[in-house]
Amino acid sequence: MHADLLFTGGPVLTPEGRTATAVAVTGDRITAVGHTEVHALAGPRTEVVDLAGRLLLPGFQDAHVHPVPAGLELSRCDLTRATTAEATVAAVRAYAEARPEAEWILGGGWSMEAFAGGTPSKELLDAVVPDRPVYLPNRDHHGAWVNSRALELAGIDRRTPDPADGRIERDASGEPGGTLQEGAMHLVGRLTPSAGPAERLAALLDAQRRLHALGITAWQDALVGDFLGMDDPAPAYLAAVADGSLTARVVGALWWDRERGAEQIPELVEKRHALSRGGFRAGTVKLMLDGVAENHTAALLDPYLDRCGCATAERGRSFIDPGRLPGYVTALDALGFQCHFHALGDRAVRDALDAIEAARAANGPSDTRPHLAHLQVVHPDDVPRFARLGATANIQPLWAAHEPQMDELTIPFLGAERAARQYPFASLQRSGARLAAGSDWPVSSPDPLQGIHVAVNRVEPGRTGPVFVPGERLGLADALTAYTAGSAHVNHLDGVDGGGRVAAGALADLVVLDRDPFAGPPEAIAGTTVARTYVGGACVYTTE
Repeated sequence: MHADLLFTGGPVLTPEGRTATAVAVTGDRITAVGHTEVHALAGPRTEVVDLAGRLLLPGFQDAHVHPVPAGLELSRCDLTRATTAEATVAAVRAYAEARPEAEWILGGGWSMEAFAGGTPSKELLDAVVPDRPVYLPNRDHHGAWVNSRALELAGIDRRTPDPADGRIERDASGEPGGTLQEGAMHLVGRLTPSAGPAERLAALLDAQRRLHALGITAWQDALVGDFLGMDDPAPAYLAAVADGSLTARVVGALWWDRERGAEQIPELVEKRHALSRGGFRAGTVKLMLDGVAENHTAALLDPYLDRCGCATAERGRSFIDPGRLPGYVTALDALGFQCHFHALGDRAVRDALDAIEAARAANGPSDTRPHLAHLQVVHPDDVPRFARLGATANIQPLWAAHEPQMDELTIPFLGAERAARQYPFASLQRSGARLAAGSDWPVSSPDPLQGIHVAVNRVEPGRTGPVFVPGERLGLADALTAYTAGSAHVNHLDGVDGGGRVAAGALADLVVLDRDPFAGPPEAIAGTTVARTYVGGACVYTTE
């Protein structure tokens, strides 16, 4: 039987290493992996792809991403390219002036380091948009910048208390300053107009095109549901499944409403059944345990420091009661749900691991494959628990580098000891933990090759140093494995008939790079790009 596709003439990354030079594909499956003997499967209708020395590898899978919000943000006031306060304000002005008919100015992606203390004022927005409400989440989407009109519509003034899961930044007189942190975002976010079905679908398909162009064949959407005024992506996925436009394989992580308890579990069971169709499955639950370090809401075992290096009374926020979390996770695990934890601080990491341990003790071994995302600070005592409990470390490699936000808003408040333990990728791997990788786009770039560059070098692409916690660097093969087999494991897309590897019988989800990154220095990894992307043997992206 002749193959439909034949790749030849270049290195192939298999589970054993770069051990092959030819791959045959028939239908949606890899049918042979080897060398010149595979050429015998070529027939008159076989498409032959000459790798010409370029690397063929499994399709990348993003284990933590938000495609629909990213696509919406790209079509709105996109502030991701602005690096200063002046440039950010100018971008808002230009966007608003070009859309005088818009009732709200929406978008986001501004950089915290562009503003003193990471908290821009409402007056900056008032100067360029005085007559319409403005709501702009920052780059990490744990805070939002609003103007006076938005605060007025939401009824927020000096008498408004902080919500239990958030904070209203205030000026010296106690008036709302214009930045809303965490749950306080919802005070304004709930008033913003929702995107319509057509706009959400367009955002998803725009995001899918971009992800395919980066070699991404599957992903886990890290938030499916209603959260802080964000548009639920579920209808867009169902529409794309119905019309056949969803070409990626997607797992949806159903949002755990942190203001409720176990009474929501039956609803999650119903959603799992209702939403799992075609290439979209909703068998995961997202539990957001804490916030981020930059606004001091990441949950820490020991207090944050102040600018003078002295301990404060602040240890961050636990958005889900740690005393009840083990019961929730045990119940979800018993129902076959995967738990996807947002756990950034070391206290949140420990709470998640404690909950997984409780579920294991109550339910016994299972194949639910829990994973913890972000892992900025992990206490050394908890590192070996990942392997022991079968919990995957879901890393966002692009964050593990010196950048202005890290140096100005994080390291001084963590202190030297904790700062030296940030993003312990190599320590986790040495302990036997399985690594998966994701981007958290639109928080950071969705490009896996940029993330792999940082995982290997611990330096941002285009820079030469300083190296960030050099002892936590990964090897190139290990970083690639995290973005392929590791994320495929998290997404339940592995196994003998799954993806995440180049082997006979596996799904033909494949990527051709424009070069072999193993042949060059580690400092050049970020220069690598994707030439072709295949999902189930079908080409979904090509530069040719």
